[in-house]
Amino acid sequence: MAYWLLKTEPEEFSWDDQVKRANKGEAWSGVRNFIARRNLKEMKKGEKFFFYHTGDEKQIVGIGEIIREAYPDPTAKKGEPWVAVTTAAVEALPKPVSLATVKAEPKLKDMALAKYARLSVQPVTEAQWKLVCKMGGL
Repeated sequence: MAYWLLKTEPEEFSWDDQVKRANKGEAWSGVRNFIARRNLKEMKKGEKFFFYHTGDEKQIVGIGEIIREAYPDPTAKKGEPWVAVTTAAVEALPKPVSLATVKAEPKLKDMALAKYARLSVQPVTEAQWKLVCKMGGL
């Protein structure tokens, strides 16, 4: 099983919005980066991801799950190659983990979040996953 991190502007789609969708989930759409698209295509149903608020917050706030694998992005123009996945909330982190905290942890120096801050869909290793969960109070 792979782990992921998905970034969103909380003003556009927040953790609270994801939670409100309940089991129905929400299409994670609008991704317009080829590396991020490749990552979306690799996601499998049941895999978990960190829900990350960008903007002023810059923190991991929750854990979600992929409930539908990649399909054509409904927000893309006809013929464009973009994809979406459907996501659902699993649980909030008791203590959000900030970008500054991730960057300050030597064991996370190779985490994509610390190295490629602008990439909106990122892989997370199992060791990174476990450490961030611990840092977040899980």
